[in-house]
Amino acid sequence: LHGTEFIDSYVFNKAEYIRFNSTVGRYVGYTELGLKNAEAWNKGPQLGQEQGELERVCKHNADLH
Repeated sequence: LHGTEFIDSYVFNKAEYIRFNSTVGRYVGYTELGLKNAEAWNKGPQLGQEQGELERVCKHNADLH
């Protein structure tokens, strides 16, 4: 899966406020609310769940593409 990247974006009113990027390995906030959420989510169980998605979703489906 070299070069594979998993991105999970959260959007509200057509504006992205927080994103998990598997290359970065953590949540990044883009608004005031996103920054607060990113700080909390990077310390909680959400981070481990997102990190596992690259293996669960991308690796599983890579052979299909």
